[in-house]
Amino acid sequence: MTYTGRSIRRFEDARLLTGRGRFVADLDIPGALHAVTLRSPHAHAEIRSIDTAAARAAPGVALVLTAADLAAEGIGPLPCTSVVASVTPMVVPRRPVLAEARVRHVGQPVAFVVAETEAAARDAAELIAVEYAPLPAVVDAAEALAPDAPQIWPEAPGNLVFRFEKGDRAATDAAFARAAHVVSLDLYNNRVHALPIEPRACVARFADGRFDLVFTGMGVHGVRRQLATVFGLPESAFHLSCPDVGGGFGLKNLLFPDYVCALVAARRSGRPVRWVAEASEEFAAAVHGRDLRGHARLALDAEGRFLGLDVETVADMGAYLSAVGPHCPTNAFSTAMGGVYAIPAMHLTVRGAFTNSVPIDAYRGAGKPEANYLIERLVDAAARAAGRDPVALREVNMLPNAPHVTAMGMKVDGGRFAENLAVLARASDAAGFARRRAEAAARGALLGRGVACFLETARGAPGEWASARLDADGTATIAVGTHSNGQGHETAFPQVAADRLGIPAERIVFRQADTGLLSNGHGHGGARSLHMGGHALVLAVDALLAKARRIAAHLLQASEDSLDFADGRFAVRGTDRFVDLAAIARAAADPASLPEGMEPGLSVEAHNAGDLVTFPNGCHAAEVEIDRETGVATLRRYVAVDDYGRLVNPMLTAGQVQGGLAQGIGQALLEEIVHDPESGQLLTGSLMDYAVPRADDLPDLEVLLEGTPTAANPLGVKGVGQAGAIAAPQVVMNAVADALSQIGATAPDMPATPEKLWRAISAAR
Repeated sequence: MTYTGRSIRRFEDARLLTGRGRFVADLDIPGALHAVTLRSPHAHAEIRSIDTAAARAAPGVALVLTAADLAAEGIGPLPCTSVVASVTPMVVPRRPVLAEARVRHVGQPVAFVVAETEAAARDAAELIAVEYAPLPAVVDAAEALAPDAPQIWPEAPGNLVFRFEKGDRAATDAAFARAAHVVSLDLYNNRVHALPIEPRACVARFADGRFDLVFTGMGVHGVRRQLATVFGLPESAFHLSCPDVGGGFGLKNLLFPDYVCALVAARRSGRPVRWVAEASEEFAAAVHGRDLRGHARLALDAEGRFLGLDVETVADMGAYLSAVGPHCPTNAFSTAMGGVYAIPAMHLTVRGAFTNSVPIDAYRGAGKPEANYLIERLVDAAARAAGRDPVALREVNMLPNAPHVTAMGMKVDGGRFAENLAVLARASDAAGFARRRAEAAARGALLGRGVACFLETARGAPGEWASARLDADGTATIAVGTHSNGQGHETAFPQVAADRLGIPAERIVFRQADTGLLSNGHGHGGARSLHMGGHALVLAVDALLAKARRIAAHLLQASEDSLDFADGRFAVRGTDRFVDLAAIARAAADPASLPEGMEPGLSVEAHNAGDLVTFPNGCHAAEVEIDRETGVATLRRYVAVDDYGRLVNPMLTAGQVQGGLAQGIGQALLEEIVHDPESGQLLTGSLMDYAVPRADDLPDLEVLLEGTPTAANPLGVKGVGQAGAIAAPQVVMNAVADALSQIGATAPDMPATPEKLWRAISAAR
């Protein structure tokens, strides 16, 4: 039986859907203390004093930590792991685990209270008396860079974090100088929250000089490296693991202050310490995504061919630099700049700004959604300005199907770019749109059609690790350094291994997210799991089979070259003599059964040192109907035609796309983190204020998978995890713009809420 390419239902679902999932907050930890974090109510303030005496004396309290206590423990600041090369040196202020002398955003951790129960910890936290002296705050990145803005860091004059440039300035200027047409747009990629269904949580222990942290995350080795930096200890002093993880979307790739405090508390108390975030803490104290203001210009010749793209952006970094926050609007953005179009000259300028807000970090796509959004909105604007068909304009400017190096230096290995537009037109019934628009108009509604494309640059960190082991009972155990947070790795990776080992996928045990399993690993992020981790797994399984072949040859008294391998067994060619993998595994445990000099056991670890990027891409169409009286926008239809290379499990692939689409649609129509501009208070601090898509906000999300395998890895796969969120915002907003164009109204910035649309319609009357 061949497993790769089959839509097998997820093995993990039986456990998860029957309440047998194992999440951090579910763990029964005898003797555990419970922790609560006291957070700043101010966006910007000096801390005059902190009095913890009453809290320390409260019933059930084991300890209270402040910045002074952490300093006594030798705890350093949280690191920023992505210092980008910039025109002006990047300013990286000290980010303390608990606030030192000043708070710079609402929700910043100030103290950490540990008690016998969560209720006791909460009661004690309310007894901590903090004297604040409020300071002026600024929560908008563009305003933060203004000359008279409140200064957040003395070492960052004008609140400038960095000025980043990439591309050919001279070539881009020359392209605009000879252009027949130039179109420009000012666009805002709204600040949003990843909102995984499972909040952040951890259980910390300390015993025999070693820390143990169980947490909800997307990668264990990277967080361990950060912990080693913060504690000033070797990585070997920390063991990290994750059980089931209920979503991550980038947010859970990071080390948070609460994890550090829990480990310190475990060492001080000698007992396990449990911390679980409240929903409000996820909004006010995790990380946010996007928040990018851009001015983009596109140059075209008289025939409509793109000559140059010039982008200037202001990226909000928040009050502190999170681990990979600076990477998102700079290097990550540049890899996808220009999208699926062959634009010969491009230049990017990014100014990073400090604001009194939660730090910005990676959120599903991490820079690639912002880049694709700008170019796709520009292309539609160019088509409207020139009176051209937006699909035809895209088609003539598409990347070639052959390998191509973009103006930003990305080596795209080809695809079926223009062909996808033709498939999309048929699948979405483009020919019938005029009739549907007329029917909507008869109801007094505005129906718009949006088409847009996307180009993802998938890899994340280069390199990945995997291991494979054969057991005497005929099962195999595999482990990969990437990390599932809901994608279906327990199914997809065994499918890959089953085909190469020739045994049923049900007999393969999948393990992950434990620093004790592998020497290293880069976790999930950048849609990298099958591309990087799958490649590592292939190397591990092949190395395992090479070792098994040597043992089989010894057992069968034959040369290795004379053995054929199929269906989980080695057979001597031309005879009926064979030995299966289970027998080989049993022999491997007995030194007397092994070839001379071979170590017992049948287990290997492999490292995929590759650094190649894959290029998932696609074309999507949406139809949005807007009520002229209320401004309510209804998404009537959504169709995606996507290329993710060879598919290991088409059903899981489609599910990943649909999940990303829901998040991208939410950003386009509903979601936005909003602060009070004067006080800096978070106004969207719960699901009472922050709108996410519900079932009745979404039509059936139709996904057609038209793959072209890549040569970047032996599986031919391209990453799918981020694609939907990269594509959907521009598709929906182009449909909104098309609907409003019927009455001469201008599309607002995302999210296109009923109020914004009503105002746009009213202004056009």
